[in-house]
Amino acid sequence: MRTGSFVRILGVLVGLAGTLALTGSQKSLYSRRDKAFYADPALVDFVRPGLAITINSATLTPGGAITITYTLTDPAGLPLDAAGVTTPGAVSLTFLCSYIPHGQEQYVSLVTAQATGKVLGTVTRPTFEEASSPGTALGPGQYQYTYAEKAPLGFDITQTVTVGIAASRNLTAFNLGTNYAGNTYNFVPSGAAVTTTRDVVRTASCNTCHDQLAFHGGHAFGVQECVLCHQPQNVDPSTGNTLDFKVMIHKVHMGASLPSVIAGTPYEIIGYMNSVNNFSTVVYPADPGDPRRCETCHSQTTGAAQAKAFMTEPSRAACGACHDNVNFATGENHPGGIQTDDTECAGCHIPQGEMDFDASILGAHVAPSASSLLSGLAVTITGIKNGAAGTAPVVSFTVQDKHGNPVALSALGSISFTMAGPTSDYGYTSFGSGVTTPGYVTESAANASCPSTGTCMYTFTHTVPANATGTYAIGVEARRTDTVPELVAGATVNTAITYGAPNQVMYFSVDGSPVTPRREVVQLSNCNQCHVSLQVHGSLRNNTEYCVFCHNPSNTDAATRATAVVASDKTQPPQGINFNLLVHRIHDGVNVTANGGKPYIVVGFGGSHNDFSGVLFPVMSPTGSATDLTDCAVCHVNSTEQNDLDLTTNLNPVVDPQGLINPVQPFTSACTGCHVQKAAASHALSNTTSLGEACSVCHDANGAFSVDSVHAGQ
Repeated sequence: MRTGSFVRILGVLVGLAGTLALTGSQKSLYSRRDKAFYADPALVDFVRPGLAITINSATLTPGGAITITYTLTDPAGLPLDAAGVTTPGAVSLTFLCSYIPHGQEQYVSLVTAQATGKVLGTVTRPTFEEASSPGTALGPGQYQYTYAEKAPLGFDITQTVTVGIAASRNLTAFNLGTNYAGNTYNFVPSGAAVTTTRDVVRTASCNTCHDQLAFHGGHAFGVQECVLCHQPQNVDPSTGNTLDFKVMIHKVHMGASLPSVIAGTPYEIIGYMNSVNNFSTVVYPADPGDPRRCETCHSQTTGAAQAKAFMTEPSRAACGACHDNVNFATGENHPGGIQTDDTECAGCHIPQGEMDFDASILGAHVAPSASSLLSGLAVTITGIKNGAAGTAPVVSFTVQDKHGNPVALSALGSISFTMAGPTSDYGYTSFGSGVTTPGYVTESAANASCPSTGTCMYTFTHTVPANATGTYAIGVEARRTDTVPELVAGATVNTAITYGAPNQVMYFSVDGSPVTPRREVVQLSNCNQCHVSLQVHGSLRNNTEYCVFCHNPSNTDAATRATAVVASDKTQPPQGINFNLLVHRIHDGVNVTANGGKPYIVVGFGGSHNDFSGVLFPVMSPTGSATDLTDCAVCHVNSTEQNDLDLTTNLNPVVDPQGLINPVQPFTSACTGCHVQKAAASHALSNTTSLGEACSVCHDANGAFSVDSVHAGQ
């Protein structure tokens, strides 16, 4: 029998095995982020997309040879052939190996290579072995690999050694993309139990923002692999910057807030093929732009064994990464003076002190709006009366602190109610000739009536339009300022903190029809995966359900553009700020201009110039490229990115004076928020008639090019 025939027959048998294993369970094995989710079931049953790696064992011989056994399988646990002969898709593998020296907590790599740069010259630093073969086959999907690199003579076999594998399975020939996977395994070569590990931050913490933490073109997955190379041994010879994880990650996330960057020195790392990776524009997305929320990364809920290490083991390297204007050798900018080592750090910087904003680890890193010293503010709408068309609504509400005690309106910096409608789509309702805000009206409630019962009443001066139908909405915004003690350079000073109340929205019928809230497209909880505590406009707005009142299809920055502080902004037409356009453009940031679009610049309060061209969306592709916007579910709920295409309610056109199409139809506006090319606008325009947009024909859930399927990453 010819070899080719044998392989084809074996492939059929494998395909049948896959069919038995996968038929009826395809959807459970693959998420809608996977290309396999949308592929022909017969193809999926044959190819069995996906990749999983299990490291079964590892040994280190007296001669220093490091050998591991591992298994490659598909998501159902069926074995894969690394060569791609008996199962579709060859698997490329890279291998890592590091150890933790006795008395230390971080790794030293056993796999190294030389690199040369203009600052440090030639250095030896960690790397991985890119294997030409998977090793010796032990059985279906099982392999034994011996590292080319050996442990040095006299290596202490009682130390923890960690081996890692990163792999990719190429299924592009089947239009199923490339599958990626990685795993690590700890062992002590002497055979003793593993008691020393490095487990400070778990990948789950990173993935609240990054979605799928990966780097180096698919050669590294998760924190457990990152720390094998990114430890004190690692350095960038071109800039002199250390690539130690605890330093590099702090600096990357601080970005634009680094004292060194503010002083004019960019934070750069020269990477593969001399690529310049400049992190000087990174703005930490929490709270917003406040990097003091340590526990967004150092989570106490992931089960990391050393999750409290950042509180109990402060060091000059970790702390100095963010506070890089501190010179521990001279004591400059350090109230504690000169520190020649880390032994005294924990003396002043205890895990938690008696008050916020002290020198303790947690106290020094309290985000102002999250301070326990704040009185708190909650405005609760308890009812809306007199909401019929042509009448002025009466809002009943309470104002309380965090303990439930009433707060006088005079103690607030501001309190206002906003009315918008109908909820089928905001933006084109006029609340009177004197209202300059398009589609909504906001009124101060500072003079509301607040009897001793604690329930206040506010009557709108503007009425619901006489011809109004359906459901309208009223939302509240309020803020107050508290003065709290803060430790600054060893002295206690009073600091004013302004913060907002959560925006509550209540719906009411204006014509007796059933109350129908506005459709939910995104959830605030999804936003807060990254933003932690979403708040904009001076802390007044913090709820997407409320944001869409003002960021509606008819609104632009016309009201502020005339006062622009940047002269060139005054020469440009107003910028559309409808929520779907605004949020897509902001989060697409660097991609907008990279793909030929105009910089998205909004003139804000006081004529401020807000250019979002430098925004780096943190979600990563499977190869480790940031600014990946293909996972719509990071923000959207219930597949609204494609299911909303079938809405029977007519949505309003979007005013977009700087856009290629103005006004632009609602779904086109959303999609061209990211797809900024002229060809994309032309495609949408050519599929729009007087009857409306034809997007759903191809792009709804059942379309040949459904939104989720064309955005699927693997």
